[in-house]
Amino acid sequence: MRDLSGKTAAVLGGGSGIGLGIALGLAAEGVNVVVADIEADAASQVADRIREGGGSARDLRTDGTDPESLAEMVACAVREFGGLHLLSNNVGVVLDRPLDGITRSDWEWIVEFNFFSIVRGVEAVLPRMREQGEGGHIVNTASMAAVLAIPKSERMPAHIGAYTATKHAILGYSEILRGELAPEGIGVSVLCPGMVRSNLSATAARNRPGRHGGPLPAPPQPSGETQDRMMPPEQVGPIVVDGIRGNRLHIFTHPESVALVEDRQRRMLDDFAFFAQRARG
Repeated sequence: MRDLSGKTAAVLGGGSGIGLGIALGLAAEGVNVVVADIEADAASQVADRIREGGGSARDLRTDGTDPESLAEMVACAVREFGGLHLLSNNVGVVLDRPLDGITRSDWEWIVEFNFFSIVRGVEAVLPRMREQGEGGHIVNTASMAAVLAIPKSERMPAHIGAYTATKHAILGYSEILRGELAPEGIGVSVLCPGMVRSNLSATAARNRPGRHGGPLPAPPQPSGETQDRMMPPEQVGPIVVDGIRGNRLHIFTHPESVALVEDRQRRMLDDFAFFAQRARG
């Protein structure tokens, strides 16, 4: 989708962090934006920011786990702007806990929000895109954790095993979905950001629903030095715009991380070589 001006996007999870950056980046290209977020005040602030900059936006409190709420997001886009051409799926949670300490309730929460929210968002938007017959584009936010698997270490200061598992699932889902929708002119990208300044840990903790155990204590915030090393979310939006225009499967915010991916692939190839040698006897 090369020409974005005048198109309409729903940015789910657009009230903060990466979603905020994407909402602003799309608006700067002349896209009408429905800023959808579980935190209504945050969505309103982002929509106000877009309008103050001369763009078109509507804010809407949206629960990415509720099909009826997602249906209203689609209806809002059509009602306010006449259609829906782009979906940016940014709902997600993170929990710093080793795999053997994660409860069934934790797993259900993480999988529902990190994976099934992506599926539900697509299910809500896809019928409208097809009905319009104008193509479209879907961007599912994963993480560099979708292409890496790093246990807690000096390089990775947190236990993100469950988070990593769900991000791998998003990558696989998005790649297959891309192949299935390509004949209809609907592109699919998976956003794999590196370290971006956001409040994901805090929003995840305070919005954990009662059915999954209720809110968690506020997690410690990264140090100022760590925050300074993170990419501002406003820089993510233009990268995503370029990824949409280029119809890229993977959208990488930190291409310098390629060495980590190459190292992982080398280890996989070493295993292939081991079993190839075994097969030769």
